Parts: sequence; structure tokens; C-alpha cells
Amino acid sequence: NKLFRAKIEQAGMTQSMSRVAHCLDNGPMEGFWGILKREMYYRRRFTSRQELVESIEEYIRYYTYDRPQRHLGIRTPREYHEKLVGAA
Repeated sequence: NKLFRAKIEQAGMTQSMSRVAHCLDNGPMEGFWGILKREMYYRRRFTSRQELVESIEEYIRYYTYDRPQRHLGIRTPREYHEKLVGAA
């Protein structure tokens, strides 16, 4: 869709490069949004768009730095990083 591509380019974004029916790059993001909705969104009632945006941004910070991750040995990304830096 030309209009969609134009909006993506105008926003300075890069469109997915996967071919149709080969959306390997989409899976991790779908998983993340599923976790976000389960852990943050479904638990609250938002009264404004701004409140929702702020909550999503706050959750992304939490997820990025402080949420324990199974693939990191039940450590937070911050703890895992500190361990790697300390080992160097």
C-alpha cells in the first residue's frame, strides 16, 4: 500500500523486510505486546490516551531493565548486564 509506505517513511521508520507469510521478525514483537497486555494493560482502566501512553512507556522501561527474564536465568536485564560487566 503506497499510502502506508509513505506514512512509514514520513515517520522515519523501516518497514518489515519479510516476505509475505514469512514474518519471523514479527514474532518477537507480537510476544512482547502479548506480555505487556497480560501484565499491564488488562489490569488497569485508562481514562485518557496520555495515561495509556505513559503507562506503556513505563512498562517498556520496566521490561527493558527490571523484569526478570527466564532466558537470563531469572535475572533482570540490569542484573545480567552487571554480571557480564563484572566478569570482564
